[in-house]
Amino acid sequence: MSTPSIVRTSTADLYDAHVMKNYARAAITLVRGQGTQVWDDAGNCYLDFTSGIAVSALGHCHPHWVAAIQRQAGELIHTSNLFRHPNQAELARRLVGYAGPGRVFFCNSGAEADEALIKLARLHGVKKAGGEEAKCYKIICAKNAFHGRMFGGMSATPQEKIQKGFRPLVPGFSFGELNNLQSFADLIDNATAAIFVESIQGESGVNPCTPEFLLGLRQLCDRHNLLLLLDEVQCGLGRTGKFYAFEHTGVRADAIAMAKGLGGGFPIGAIWVGEGSAELFQPGSHGTTFGGTPLACAAGLAVLDVIEQEQLLAHVTKASGPWMGALGQLAKDFPAQVAAVRGRGFLVGVQLTTDVAPYVAAFRERGLLATPSGGNVIRLLPPLNTTAADLARSVEIFRDVLVAKA
Repeated sequence: MSTPSIVRTSTADLYDAHVMKNYARAAITLVRGQGTQVWDDAGNCYLDFTSGIAVSALGHCHPHWVAAIQRQAGELIHTSNLFRHPNQAELARRLVGYAGPGRVFFCNSGAEADEALIKLARLHGVKKAGGEEAKCYKIICAKNAFHGRMFGGMSATPQEKIQKGFRPLVPGFSFGELNNLQSFADLIDNATAAIFVESIQGESGVNPCTPEFLLGLRQLCDRHNLLLLLDEVQCGLGRTGKFYAFEHTGVRADAIAMAKGLGGGFPIGAIWVGEGSAELFQPGSHGTTFGGTPLACAAGLAVLDVIEQEQLLAHVTKASGPWMGALGQLAKDFPAQVAAVRGRGFLVGVQLTTDVAPYVAAFRERGLLATPSGGNVIRLLPPLNTTAADLARSVEIFRDVLVAKA
């Protein structure tokens, strides 16, 4: 009997034949990463300033993180949440240490974390209404927000490209103008349970909340017995030089959603809920099969270890100043192409005056990976341990592309 011949098919062909086409992927195949760099299957090296969309907080294959994953994989990977395990307890303790008195629920992604906050708001509304469901359930969000692609988060995301084809959506969401406190105040009524915003809108062009706005939202929530829910999925976990982006304002949240950088590349999400609302979730009211596994929590603990041991919050604060200044100089030198530079720490958006797609492609050809964001914005998300030399290199490549396209 003859041996069947082996047909070798390229990764690109396999994607074309078998993978859903719901992403507009770049025409490269990545096969290896180390630190801030990744390599494709042709041997080309790139400076990775996407960080897997703010996920690879420590860059690629940090030795402490890799060792933690390898060790845990040989001990215990999954238990379900029917049992305790040490890693989840310790990671919860450390996150409470950053956020303040309260409790933590673990899930698998930012979308799941946002869904949990939406459910928390509904439970608060039931309590506020004296136990009557559907009497106090509304949540006020921001225009141009992005809270994920599950039905609750999608309903809280007023973008046609996200919602189209999936109506009817979950009811009860209304939308004010970011940094316009009065527009939020005008939407509050007796059926309102919470206000839900991103501390920095990432997917919509890197739009930070002003300190005055966030503090004003806190006052509105206190006045009307609303929960202030903050989405830190992209901007949290040290990306701005504080553990949470809202810390720059001094505001106090009632609950926080986090994910992305928390696992350093391994899927994990979480919510922290302050003491006043932590008891709203009771057995049976929310859950997850995979959330907070021993392996996922080992990844999260390793990320926190490195952030603390390598003093990455201080590094981001120190290194981001000159980098932001150099990017700001591009706006002065190329006003016909660069409209604005905004953001904080290692979450930066460079707004162009034209479509960003050709620029992103040109960066890639010169060895820099960046990601587009809403409103003709190029989003730069370097790992938290990126060196000053790599930051400077990113500006050089940006300048080269601007010159070439002038």
